Amino acid sequence: MIDVLVWGLVGLLACIAAWRFYRAPAVYIRRFVFAFIHVLYRLRFQGRRFVPPRGPALVVCNHVSFMDALVMGGGSPRPLRFLMDRPIYESKRLNWLFRMVGAIPVESDRRDPGNVRRALEEVSRALRNGDVVMLFPEGRLTSDGDVKTFRRGLDLILSRDPVPVIPAALSGLWGSWTSNCHGKALAHFPRRCRARVALYFDEPVPPGQATRQSLEARVRELKAEADRWVETGKP
Repeated sequence: MIDVLVWGLVGLLACIAAWRFYRAPAVYIRRFVFAFIHVLYRLRFQGRRFVPPRGPALVVCNHVSFMDALVMGGGSPRPLRFLMDRPIYESKRLNWLFRMVGAIPVESDRRDPGNVRRALEEVSRALRNGDVVMLFPEGRLTSDGDVKTFRRGLDLILSRDPVPVIPAALSGLWGSWTSNCHGKALAHFPRRCRARVALYFDEPVPPGQATRQSLEARVRELKAEADRWVETGKP
């Protein structure tokens, strides 16, 4: 009789958990990601308070590795709508996850005429809905660990939707198997475990005041600050 009650309770709890996940999957995915990245890395987050508790905002960050989105998603106090390459978005194994968290796929107009316009319209809808949109303005993974020139797509977003812009910087993922440090990313086995990884956010730039060049400069400065902690373990 006791066994029946125990298993009945376990089943009830499982049903409640499944129902809550069904109602708000993004919340539980973020919690899992947050725990997962803490197992993989020794993390330092700074400036998370700069992500506004409500209302639209744009987060811009340097692009180091294929783990960037996980670290950003786990480190942000609010869910992020990621703008990502469509081939990655449509990957057979992960498309369900990207759809669930509301990622926005984008492809070059050369490959799919009109796709950039559609992606920008989706970004506008997300911002006008009060979401936080995250993008990597370099447009691709860094080839040498440094911050590359921000592309003009950022200017288009800023001109269409003047919202607060939060500069952010990642450090510590260059050299990992998910970066291009030792050749093509994901083409070899991991060489290190529990590396120091830092994610720094800065104060939001007020609507209408951000420029592509000023944001790039601030991300470079933030990355230098994050690099110091990764290299020395001291803020």
